[in-house]
Amino acid sequence: MRYLKLTIAYDGTDYVGWQVQDNGITVQQRLEEGWTRVTGEKTRITASGRTDSGVHAMAQVCSVATQSDLPPATLVRALNAETPYDIAVLSVEEAVPGFHAIRDAIEKTYCYHVQYGRIQDPLRLRTSWFVPGDVDLNQMRDAAGFLIGEHDFASFEATGAERKSTIRTVTRLDIESEVLHGLPGLKLAITANGFLYNMVRNIVGTLIRVGRNQNEVQWVQWVRNQKDRSVAGQTAPAHALFLQQVVYKNDLVSD
Repeated sequence: MRYLKLTIAYDGTDYVGWQVQDNGITVQQRLEEGWTRVTGEKTRITASGRTDSGVHAMAQVCSVATQSDLPPATLVRALNAETPYDIAVLSVEEAVPGFHAIRDAIEKTYCYHVQYGRIQDPLRLRTSWFVPGDVDLNQMRDAAGFLIGEHDFASFEATGAERKSTIRTVTRLDIESEVLHGLPGLKLAITANGFLYNMVRNIVGTLIRVGRNQNEVQWVQWVRNQKDRSVAGQTAPAHALFLQQVVYKNDLVSD
């Protein structure tokens, strides 16, 4: 048996998420169909995270066990020929035996794009959340400081999706100005050792309230300490969220 690490990018607009399901077409379904046409195998391709409907990925990492002896470069070319235009296989690498995209991940980064102001940018409709009016980035940055480190993020987990533990460690939470086509926006990038369901989108919705002066900076600390989803901000829309990077130990990929 041979283990491979695939890195893929996709526009999630037309998919009901990563994971195969009955209510629509998914990224996993299309990638596995392409794999079958290329290798003749029907196999499960596992992604590092099951992105939701409408969520995009810049560098989703997948693992697959295969009997195919096709070289990585050949697999890249063939898979890209057999998958839709909105899914791209960026690389295929040999991995150590037993490599698993979920279990072996040590860190992930998601980014979220917000466009704000009086005019909505029609060229960012699929990739940014439009927030009318002004947003104070400095206020948001100050509030974000309360979310860095090891904390219980239960206030930012979607209701009904409880995990065994809601404690996670956020190592970075950066908010940068992002001006495109002359219209203002921001990019929020968050890195952690793991994420709860809708955690990033709920954090964004909470910080935006601070940026719009609807709540004080210290309110975010209070929200975090309540461990209650109902006290936090809204869930930001899915279409502006991107899985940006997944980090693994260096020794998981074979030379």
